[in-house]
Amino acid sequence: MNTVQVAINGYGVIGKRVADAVKAQDDMTLVGVADVVDDYRIRTATLLGIPVFAATSEAEERMRNAGIAVAGGLDAMLRHADVVVDCTPKKVAAGNQRLYEEIGIKSIFQGGESHDLTGHSFVAQANYASALGRSSTRVVSCNTTSILRTLGALKQAGLLKRARGTLIRRASDPWEAHQDGIMNTVVPEKTIPSHQGPDARTVDPDLDVVTIAVKASHNSSHLHTWWVELTREAARDEVLAAFRAAPRIAFVRTHDGLSALNSTLELMSDLGRRRGDMWEVALWEDVLTVDGNQLYYTYQVFNQAIVIPETIDAIRALSGIETDAARSIAKTDRTLGLVKDFLCPA
Repeated sequence: MNTVQVAINGYGVIGKRVADAVKAQDDMTLVGVADVVDDYRIRTATLLGIPVFAATSEAEERMRNAGIAVAGGLDAMLRHADVVVDCTPKKVAAGNQRLYEEIGIKSIFQGGESHDLTGHSFVAQANYASALGRSSTRVVSCNTTSILRTLGALKQAGLLKRARGTLIRRASDPWEAHQDGIMNTVVPEKTIPSHQGPDARTVDPDLDVVTIAVKASHNSSHLHTWWVELTREAARDEVLAAFRAAPRIAFVRTHDGLSALNSTLELMSDLGRRRGDMWEVALWEDVLTVDGNQLYYTYQVFNQAIVIPETIDAIRALSGIETDAARSIAKTDRTLGLVKDFLCPA
């Protein structure tokens, strides 16, 4: 089988997870990862047998002085690849785009970059076909991904009229909690709508969605609460069936003891998920309420991992190795181990 040669620029929280996911695919080969650090993060890659490249000449010197085996510079890695997944920090990736274009390599960016950078934003179930053969795309942020998964499920079932959501965002990422964060308070974002609603419309312009966001004093996962006006009166079972039919949404229930963000993440560790990752939207089945044509539901977004399946599908779409969205989604979900219900996976 011919495989897509994939390079990853940036081996941080997203990059290391993309690397693991690429290695799990039989139609992809990981060329290597590039970074500028010489600490435990990139040393871990070498221990895992991943070829390490230096993103800059200065970084290469530091890496070699630190005893890290460097396979070469960023140019060398890119010239051996078909697709590069840019996982560098926010706003850094935009500066890399010119290099990717000069080399002629297809590129995937993350949600911290603007839609204008690529002119295309991606969520597999929403617009896989429009990404086929493109030179670049942007996998939208964790929160935007969750919005498109859940509202997309309702839209596919013909139930979605308009949606209004409140996002309770984590204050900092877990690995940065020692640096700064919010303690004993909640900070409202300064604008309504928050950026996630307009961002969702870069993928699906027809969505009638408004989001409001606040930052709270926790550092793992986001919590969403949604009010949705349905196109008609519907039964609760019909709404649940719409969510069950959609990819990458998994049910949790408070009566199973999964009553908070931390308990769900503890379950991921107990299930043996690598790094305790949750790629699915965790939707509380017993909280979901339908009143005529009004729907209310709540779910959890694990920001460190939810975009990983989308990134794998984006690689297939850009390279053209798989033209059918459903087949790509199914393959990605099977290889990573996504489920529809964490405690009843069958």
